[in-house]
Amino acid sequence: MTTAAISAPYLAFDDISMEFPGVKALNRVSFGVKTGEVHALMGENGAGKSTLLKVLSGVNTPTSGSIRLDGQPRVFRNAREALAAGLAVIYQELNLVPNMTVAENLMIGHLPVRAGLLHRRRLRERALAILRDLGEAIDPDTRVRSLPIGQRQMVEIGKALLRDAKVIAFDEPTSSLSIRETENLKRIILRLRDEGRAIIYVTHRMDEVFDFCDAVTVFRDGQKIETYDEIGGVTHDQLVTRMVGRAIEDIYGYRPRPHGPTLLEAQDVIGPGVVEPVSFTLKQGEILGFFGLVGAGRSELMKIVCGATRASGGTVRLDDRPTRFATPGDAIRAGIALCPEDRKQEGIFPVAGVSDNLNISCRRFFNRLGIFLDPGRETTNANRFIDRLKIKTRNARTRIALLSGGNQQKVIIARWLAETIKVLVMDEPTRGIDVGARSDIYSIFYSLAEQGKGIIVVSSDLSEVMSVCDRIAVMRQGRLVGIVDRANATPERLLTMALPT
Repeated sequence: MTTAAISAPYLAFDDISMEFPGVKALNRVSFGVKTGEVHALMGENGAGKSTLLKVLSGVNTPTSGSIRLDGQPRVFRNAREALAAGLAVIYQELNLVPNMTVAENLMIGHLPVRAGLLHRRRLRERALAILRDLGEAIDPDTRVRSLPIGQRQMVEIGKALLRDAKVIAFDEPTSSLSIRETENLKRIILRLRDEGRAIIYVTHRMDEVFDFCDAVTVFRDGQKIETYDEIGGVTHDQLVTRMVGRAIEDIYGYRPRPHGPTLLEAQDVIGPGVVEPVSFTLKQGEILGFFGLVGAGRSELMKIVCGATRASGGTVRLDDRPTRFATPGDAIRAGIALCPEDRKQEGIFPVAGVSDNLNISCRRFFNRLGIFLDPGRETTNANRFIDRLKIKTRNARTRIALLSGGNQQKVIIARWLAETIKVLVMDEPTRGIDVGARSDIYSIFYSLAEQGKGIIVVSSDLSEVMSVCDRIAVMRQGRLVGIVDRANATPERLLTMALPT
């Protein structure tokens, strides 16, 4: 820890409570964050971390309690007032305008003008400077909609750096970043800390906490459980136990199982994002991982296999029968389902409730006379999966946009568990998911595999694919470079295969 962090807290939360109808999201939360400190917040999904950040940013006004900055009580009625006070929050669910350029998104609210017109040369220069600082080779004139999600995350981080905030809060910033981008972000955060800023860092990744955070506060069920002012004063297992209220010896809990005959076979598949024909097989009862860096083509390949993108060549065989999927609906009806990487843009219907999001694919099972929806049966089905996956929601009618990112992911998983599927493709299945929920989700994977279903796990988390999967396929720059058995997989071998030559 730096010497600057020895001073009194620059930012203090004093007895912050936040209530919504029927839900107490925060209950008398108090702790402080010093300048020159990276202060981690940890807890399960729905523990109150993101709600606290919304209080900090002025999005939510607390029911009771107060915030102090440099010893002075402050009340923020909106996000603009919080920004003006030197507070910036970078949320996990990004706040970018897809049809605007990278430069315009970076400078939104502070666009340079000359004679009443946008000064495009100055806009580009400022954007290039911040992108270089982030270590990103992105054209500032690129439309944000065309960027992969990892680069969008870096643009969001760049917005905060341009505001020169005294307090910067990051909400799961590395959940969509590549290894290189994560290292760049770590470098930036440590530089900001050494400049004397106060950094709040929300993460589910334990290695990040012990790698570069100075202190950690643990949340559970809307309450602050404990603050460790020195990261060296707590162990990995102690943090997990404080977070979930129980000991978890191994979050992965790998369960070996026999594999049956080939269930899915891709033969020379090629299409957008895949530059060479790809072939692989998936057996009954197998969990097959796809690992690679951002831009490796993993997600693009899965979209082709699942009918979300049209293939330009090759075939997919299911149960030894050739199939051709013109739409994802064709794939679902055949028994192949995809949980996409970007749940906000491609996975959820934000204005709809949990029940509608969960039942949207399988509601044909609950029709009366094959014509009329049966809301009662749909609610019963939704409640069954809410209990099974421990989804934190007020009820099945709650709008899904009000749920935490991790709980939204659980709803998407439940959607396909309620279907009759043979192959489940999970793209970044535990992005933004807490340690307790991850253990539950992995257990679901093993149970499905034990039933003879095939699971494909697409992940940039090396520990995840090595610990959960039976085989790992490695992609690099749109090509499949090899498939490694679990017993022969090492971090060095997989990274060597994934890194550009």
